[in-house]
Amino acid sequence: MPNIKVRRLRIKKGIRKKLEGTSARPRLSVFKSNKAIYAQVIDDAKGHTLLATSSKDLDKKGGVTLSISKTVGQKLAEKALASGIKDIVFDRNGYLYHGNIKALAEGAREGGLNF
Repeated sequence: MPNIKVRRLRIKKGIRKKLEGTSARPRLSVFKSNKAIYAQVIDDAKGHTLLATSSKDLDKKGGVTLSISKTVGQKLAEKALASGIKDIVFDRNGYLYHGNIKALAEGAREGGLNF
């Protein structure tokens, strides 16, 4: 198991070298666990989290499914558009762009975010 964690951290560092969230285009960072999925919009220039949401905000029990991930992405997009954020940079945080990460990104795109 430690090899999987080390590999993900190495990939994460490579991604973060190339991505930076500004006030014009903040970074959408995703974290997932077995029980929940979290997403937050970050302005790296100021070092502030602008807004965040997770599957725990929804009143659904159980693990994370594709439909829950998509709903979290749509909810994040609603919050972002309400606060005037339309363009973002997507940070998959070392995870493969597949499954729940992809569903969250598609939900955010359907909600109106551009990345």
